[in-house]
Amino acid sequence: MRKFRPLIKGLLAASIASMIALNSPAFAAEYSPNFKGTEITEFINIVGKNLQKTIIVDPNVRGKITVRSYDLLSEDQYYQFFLNVLQVYGFAVVEMPSGVLKVVRDKDAKSSNIPVVDGQLFDGDEMITRVVPVYSVPVRELAPILRQLNDQAGGGNVISHDPSNVMMITGRAAVVNRLTEIIERVDKAGDREVEIVKLRFASASEMVRILESINNSQGKGTTPDNLEPKVVADDRTNSVIVSGDIKARKRIITLINRLDKELESNGNTRVIFLKYAKAEDLVNVLQGVSASIAQEEQGTQNNRNARRNSSRDVSIDAHMDSNSLVITAEPDMMSSLEEVIRQLDVRRAQVQVEAIIVEVFEGDGTTLGIQWATEAGGGQQFTNGVVPIGSLAVGYDQAQDRTTTTTTTNTNVTDGTPIVVNSTSTEQGDPSLLANLLGTVNGFLVGAVEDDWGAVLQAVSTDTNSNILATPHLTTMDNEEAFFIVGQEVPIITGSSTGSNNANPFQTVERKEVGIKLKVTPQINEGNAVQLVIEQEVSSVSGATSVDISINKREIKTTVMADDGGTIVLGGLIDEDVQESISKVPLLGDIPYLGNIFKSTTTSKRKRNLMVFIRPTIIRDGITMNKISHKKYNFIRAEQIKREEEGVALMPFTDTPTLPEWNDELALPPSFEEYLKEKNKKD
Repeated sequence: MRKFRPLIKGLLAASIASMIALNSPAFAAEYSPNFKGTEITEFINIVGKNLQKTIIVDPNVRGKITVRSYDLLSEDQYYQFFLNVLQVYGFAVVEMPSGVLKVVRDKDAKSSNIPVVDGQLFDGDEMITRVVPVYSVPVRELAPILRQLNDQAGGGNVISHDPSNVMMITGRAAVVNRLTEIIERVDKAGDREVEIVKLRFASASEMVRILESINNSQGKGTTPDNLEPKVVADDRTNSVIVSGDIKARKRIITLINRLDKELESNGNTRVIFLKYAKAEDLVNVLQGVSASIAQEEQGTQNNRNARRNSSRDVSIDAHMDSNSLVITAEPDMMSSLEEVIRQLDVRRAQVQVEAIIVEVFEGDGTTLGIQWATEAGGGQQFTNGVVPIGSLAVGYDQAQDRTTTTTTTNTNVTDGTPIVVNSTSTEQGDPSLLANLLGTVNGFLVGAVEDDWGAVLQAVSTDTNSNILATPHLTTMDNEEAFFIVGQEVPIITGSSTGSNNANPFQTVERKEVGIKLKVTPQINEGNAVQLVIEQEVSSVSGATSVDISINKREIKTTVMADDGGTIVLGGLIDEDVQESISKVPLLGDIPYLGNIFKSTTTSKRKRNLMVFIRPTIIRDGITMNKISHKKYNFIRAEQIKREEEGVALMPFTDTPTLPEWNDELALPPSFEEYLKEKNKKD
């Protein structure tokens, strides 16, 4: 009987509730639930019968409940009472679209098919999901706070979606509604509307500078970001844009209106120190701007400002030692000039120009000739690159020693008979002409003399190659010329004069720069394009002439456009020359094979190629410049370390100079006292 007592009590309570509902005078169902030690499944069945709803109970829903109500509950109140009881015991109700109710554990409810609602349609312990958009506050910062307020262990959940800045909240309706209200209030507090204040007398940029100085002096770091107003100057319309909390905006706008007052037209003087621009360069610009402003105001003046425009004297001077401007002008003119200075006194970009200059010269030549002559007369002689045989014969003849025999007849004193005396003298030959001729011989030269015949064979082949490579790097300001030269100064005679009787000769000499020259003027255009005005020259001394020396010169002058970090090529093939010279004896020189004995042939080929590669790099800040300098510095230091490791030939204990590391501080030499101390320690 004891095991049926809870069932009997539940049926008795249900019957009492049904009797109360049937005896109600308003014909509306009213309930007075009273359960003591009742199985929760039985409690759910009784509520389902009273409310005429189909309820599915999870097998994990177990336990007993004890609850009593002393008030008569309507049907809606009775349903909420049902939800409250389940919530207290750790269970939740999930309403399906068909009207069927499912009773599950709290932690399993959030993964069930709970409804997604908008607004406060539910305000009890129903399990719902709401999607709340947030407009002024990042949801990733709001989500951790809401999770602390939600019932995480009882099936509640808070998820933030950063891309759309929305918050998804799952839980009981009352809790979800409370969290939604918190979100709306926080979102409203973070609303940063924008207001535009148009100025009548003051300058927008100057007004923003004053306001930012006030905010910084009041401790900007101690104020939350949402309460800190933001001000931006619009110079085009002379307006100040204010954003932030409504109270902060009102405070800033009130201050702007108080400062935006018309100034008295009394002249004043200001000293403006420049950061980047040169003071002397801005004087002419500011004088032209002030003259234009004064002329414009005089053309549009009215009765109100006629007195102010009657005297518009402006004084602008530069102080080069401090790189500052001293300006005396009326306040409105001063404001305009300060705005011009602010826009001109900015950090200018720089351009690093890296160039690779390559010149390749190739030259080939071949000479082959045979000459012969006979002492009796006749022969063949050529001058196209070979030594003439006639000149060789004359030089050879002058180089021979000459013997001369002189016959003298004397009379004998005794008997008067004639006596014949022969005397011989030898004159040494002069080999200077032959030496000069042989000094000009290039290649193979062989000669032969037999009886009255002589022959000379000369053959030569030449091969000339030269390769000039230079990689100059230049860094210069935008629109500033940079010049680079590696070479020497060669003296060239430009004039000469002599005194009387050709005494004290005097010559005027000019030194000319010969080598590799590069002159570049970069101009940074909008975007990342750089216009380059380039003058490039490669020159060298080719040899001496009868007058002075001759200089080879290759020069390029051009204007090109290149992208930042891009490479362009200038120049190319200069010339290619092939020459062939044949000197021969008519008819005999045309005989196949045998005709080579009666001819002299000279062939030459020259080819010169000059290539110049240019790559500009825009440097807009000090960080980029420091990186480039660091890279070049380490390259030179690595070369020095390599030389130090190789050592100095024949001097193994000699130290070579090496740059310090990039981050090393400047090490000053020791003082005299420190030097003595170190010396005493060593001794």
